[in-house]
Amino acid sequence: MHHHTPPHTLQKRRLNFSVNDHIDILIEILKRLDGRSLGVAACVCRLWSTIARNDSLWENLCFRHVISPPPSTVRPVIVALGGYKRLYMVCVRPVLSRLGRRFRLGGESSDRVKRVWTRDEIQLSISLFCVDYYERLGRIGGGGGDASASSLMFLCKPVNV
Repeated sequence: MHHHTPPHTLQKRRLNFSVNDHIDILIEILKRLDGRSLGVAACVCRLWSTIARNDSLWENLCFRHVISPPPSTVRPVIVALGGYKRLYMVCVRPVLSRLGRRFRLGGESSDRVKRVWTRDEIQLSISLFCVDYYERLGRIGGGGGDASASSLMFLCKPVNV
């Protein structure tokens, strides 16, 4: 005898869908967020926080707008110097923020800024990241680094060219 499930029971099951039960879908959703939204998503619950700390999400965010991603040999260097979230916070976000401000002042909406980064720009970003790491290392170790300001702060200030 074939057991038939009543329609109201099927409806109830469909309403109980939780994205937290499908981590692969959740990761795909979080992968599409910008940096600020990913930080906010980390505050939703422990599961989201754990996933949002995953460096591969931040790697994806750093290189989302790149013509061709950097070679795989770059990954161990970035991880050793603090990870892709740190690369995003120190180098990528300030540059994107300045680009966004510049385009907003020019009358364009920042949402429409879909600029693709060249390989040289990515290499420069990674180089600045390395400089930032060694400057911090010098300050922590009491070396000759200037504790009052970082040379990378120019990323946050307007420059007349």
